[in-house]
Amino acid sequence: MSPALADPAPQTASPAAPPEMIDALERDLGLSEDQVITRLANEERAAATEKSLSSELGNDSFGGAWLNDDATQLNVATTDPAEAPAIEARGAKPVVVKHSLAELNGIMAKLDQAPEKVRAGAALWYVDVKTNTVSVQAPTVEAAQALADAAGVDKSAVNVSATTEQPKPLINIIGGSPYYIGSSRCSVGFAVTRGSTPGFVTAGHCGRAGQTTSNPSGTFQGSSFPGNDYAWVAAPGNTVTPYVRGSGGANVTVRGSTQASVGSSICRSGSTTGWRCGTIQQHNASVTYPQGTVTGLTRTSACAEPGDSGGSFISGNQAQGMTSGGSGNCTYGGTTYHQPVNEALSVYGLTLVTG
Repeated sequence: MSPALADPAPQTASPAAPPEMIDALERDLGLSEDQVITRLANEERAAATEKSLSSELGNDSFGGAWLNDDATQLNVATTDPAEAPAIEARGAKPVVVKHSLAELNGIMAKLDQAPEKVRAGAALWYVDVKTNTVSVQAPTVEAAQALADAAGVDKSAVNVSATTEQPKPLINIIGGSPYYIGSSRCSVGFAVTRGSTPGFVTAGHCGRAGQTTSNPSGTFQGSSFPGNDYAWVAAPGNTVTPYVRGSGGANVTVRGSTQASVGSSICRSGSTTGWRCGTIQQHNASVTYPQGTVTGLTRTSACAEPGDSGGSFISGNQAQGMTSGGSGNCTYGGTTYHQPVNEALSVYGLTLVTG
């Protein structure tokens, strides 16, 4: 039997892992502190061994490497049984396989270059060194097989299967950031929650209830326009933050949503023109857009341009509202109106995320 990687007594990983990492590994892997330290030391040695053996065995025979569940044994795959003694001499366990890692990576490259239409039907694909195959997964086996067929890959090295996974980006929800409704772009107003559901408020003219968003992914739960110009998007799986993108991309922390007085300075953040500032000119303005009249808006001297819609208006550290519309632009100056945020919070039963 090949020697195990674990030492009989705990030792310090080199370089020493930060205490926060050790605490998190204890929590998430269900280990003691000593077990975490031992595991990290084993993993460090395994990485060095894998690097050396992958070079020595070469592309023709090296089939990849993996640790067992408790990180006490490194397994190294090879297509050449004659390489087993060299692998054992490094304290690893040899596993003879049919395909080299280079072959499997070549299959991945073909899958990545398959027509977009068939790639869109699959959920994920990856090299699985433990099974010495490339795994292709889709909502149905047929969709997974369609990708493999379109790529023209060696079927003996591909495992197709159905999965319920629906991968999507996990994004920090930050005011002023862009999001997309099909090919259209708007801006996030403020991160909110409704019960345990994360999401954000934005302009009502950006989307109707039931429409979906991307980057972050979500669904409009409610929208009012004209008359009002507010909406909220539920975005499960994304992370709400108490931030708005400020000058130079630095984050500004939202502390509350107390309405600022007329004459107060105010800044807005949007995905087209970034951070722009002015003063509050009037509250409770009614504006007639081509689509109809919107009432209860706040008029400001901050400029904005298309794509900034829905983005954050903030005075000091207090959320004020979401960009609605205006006149002019940020080259020559202009007037911009925002929908007060507190009305949207009240109507939809939302909680503003604050720092």
